[in-house]
Amino acid sequence: MKIAISSDHGGNTLRKEIMGLLEELGFEYEDFGPKDNSSVDYPDYAQPVSEGVAAGKFDKGILICGTGIGMSIAANKVKGIRCALVHDVFSAKATRCHNDSNIIAMGERVIGAGLAREIVAAWLQTDFEGGRHERRIEKITAIEAQN
Repeated sequence: MKIAISSDHGGNTLRKEIMGLLEELGFEYEDFGPKDNSSVDYPDYAQPVSEGVAAGKFDKGILICGTGIGMSIAANKVKGIRCALVHDVFSAKATRCHNDSNIIAMGERVIGAGLAREIVAAWLQTDFEGGRHERRIEKITAIEAQN
């Protein structure tokens, strides 16, 4: 599995923590930055991750900003992306099981590194259940096709 990861300046520290986790778990990843803590605009960092996941270059993506809100909004503008804003393990698992999310967003100013590591590990290790949930994903895809 190949993961795309990025943040803005508000999520830079947590992004580095999560990259360490990905290495520990043996996942291949590509870091889309930023390189330092200078102020940047989150859409500029959400877009390449989202487009890479939507195009199939990456299996999943992880986006981090101060709250996770801006990143999730920007990511969900890309056709084919189901980005979930998560701040707890239950939601991380549920969004994989029920929504087949392909990107998660988190907020560095909302959760600590320990919880973020648990969230990412749970999200990466949880499979989509399919079944009745597949019908719902198809309806989301149909909405995207109308726009």
